[in-house]
Amino acid sequence: MRACEIAGYGTYLPDHQVRFGSHVRHRIADDVSLLDMLESAAVDAIAHAGISIDAIDCIIGASAAGVQPIPCTAALLQERLAPRGETAAFDVNSTCTSFITAVDIASRYIADGEYSTILIVSGDVGTRFLNPDQKEAFELFSDAAVAVVLTATDRPDTGVVASLQQTWAAYAHSTELRGGLAGQSPQKYPESPPADYLFDMDGRAALLGIIRVLPGFFARFYERSGLTIDLIDLVIPHQASRALPLAMRRVGIPASKFVDDVERFGNMVSASVPYILVDQLRSGRIGKGDTVLLCGTAAGLTANALALRL
Repeated sequence: MRACEIAGYGTYLPDHQVRFGSHVRHRIADDVSLLDMLESAAVDAIAHAGISIDAIDCIIGASAAGVQPIPCTAALLQERLAPRGETAAFDVNSTCTSFITAVDIASRYIADGEYSTILIVSGDVGTRFLNPDQKEAFELFSDAAVAVVLTATDRPDTGVVASLQQTWAAYAHSTELRGGLAGQSPQKYPESPPADYLFDMDGRAALLGIIRVLPGFFARFYERSGLTIDLIDLVIPHQASRALPLAMRRVGIPASKFVDDVERFGNMVSASVPYILVDQLRSGRIGKGDTVLLCGTAAGLTANALALRL
């Protein structure tokens, strides 16, 4: 057990909605930026924790597509929150499961005594990268941001129980965004296909990869953690697509045990897992003493799982 607890949280969900049948998607306004969303969520999380920005030891940015390549999104957020601050600030990126990776890393820092109060921010404006010619992706994504304050705790049975992350490079190109960094730098933009700077997903290939790797991945996680599905109060998966129930059945998680809000929110990229986590905390469905499993798949192909006792 890596002792830590969620001391506060905040979210930002754009008001503007687009509907595709019964499915609702939230789209960011033209005059709002990703950094605006992250700042709003962070301010709310710090207030909810009842602390000041000066109490934050470390800021971890956990977005799939951050504000800009350099400096990191966490540093740009720090500039907004504490312009004269000297807090450690860095980004982690496992695309859609970046928040899970950030919690994993933050809990280790806290357990080691390196930091005691860490602000994690996740969020994406995925809809600004969409290719309207790819109907499946165009109708799937929403924009959102979430911030969580993770702190040291004197409650010995609270914190990260176990975690596991794996990547299968054989599926690396089923979901990607190729342009913008060193692989296709700005100098190459004029001769590059415009689609290389938009999100590209082979939904069928991604789903087949997920279905193939998840059973073994979950078996390894259960073996490592000593947990079974009966010992988990709620599974909070990444809201990857309408195929979520299929993926959950594949690994033996009954419908009563996991949250499926794809119809209500869609895929919020890195904000997906933390947004659903906060939503369930606010509703009272989960609370202190409960064990939740944060899990999901991401581009790479990466699978991520982390058991957190609240």
